[in-house]
This record gives sequence, C-alpha cells and structure tokens, in this order.
Amino acid sequence: MAIREVREYFKRFGMEDEIMEFEVSSATVELAAEALNCEPRRIAKTLSFMVNGLCILVVTAGDAKIDNTKYKAEFATKAKMLSPEETFEIVGHAIGGVCPFGIGDGIAVYLDISLKRFTTVFPACGSGNSAIELTISQLERFSNCREWIDVCKGWNSEAL
Repeated sequence: MAIREVREYFKRFGMEDEIMEFEVSSATVELAAEALNCEPRRIAKTLSFMVNGLCILVVTAGDAKIDNTKYKAEFATKAKMLSPEETFEIVGHAIGGVCPFGIGDGIAVYLDISLKRFTTVFPACGSGNSAIELTISQLERFSNCREWIDVCKGWNSEAL
C-alpha cells in the first residue's frame, strides 16, 4: 500500500506521525476539504503528466486548474495527463492519493505558485483517505521540487 511508502519516507524527517488517516474518503479536493474541515483551495492536489516520455508531477492549489497555454509555454508540449493505470504504475500511488512523497526515481516535481498564498496546505499521503498538513517551505523541501512554476488559472493571484 502506497501510504506505507509515504510513512517510511516521512520517517526520515520524524514526520510520520503527522500523517492523518480518515474513516472517510479524501480522494477528491471536495472530500479532502470535508474530511479536514478546511477550505478546498488549501488542498494541495498532485497531477501527473507525461512530458517527452517522462512523468512529471505538478502540485497545485485545490481551486486551481491547469491553463493549457501556460502549461505549453512552460513544458513546450500539450498537457497530457497520465491514465489512472499509468499513474499507479509509474508514480506508485493510485488516483485520489497521488502525492509527491515516496515516489519513483526520475519523476520531476513542480509546485505551482497558486500554493504560495497559504501558510499551510494539505497534500495526500499515498491513499484516498490520508493527508498531512505542511507549511509551504516544508512542502517545497519534502517534495524535492525542481522549481516553482505558473501553469494554472482559476485562482486569485492577488493574495501573493
């Protein structure tokens, strides 16, 4: 189960006990926000894409949507999400629990600037009923992100 790998990953930082597991599903932004009793925009959703034959993960705010024009400008290709089967096979987490922790080697992680308006956010932890609360600097550190990017729309950038 992927949550075990994520728990092992966070054990290196003494953070494994910070992972929350719920009796209810947190597999969508709305369900996660309900389980956590927080605003949906504070859910850090992780999207998996294929770029030039390689998997990348883009972590965005819960209210942000991929902007195809910005995405193409950033990665020089159209946004092509992995199928649920490809995501599980390559990333190691099933849809609903995809996160940038405890993932396969060679997967580049990018953080979208839509997250920067929050003090803390809640990414999943490898299962459809888990999350962890992280500061933005912790998310940056623990995700081993390659860089911050601007590939989303639908959120309020005035808060930055």
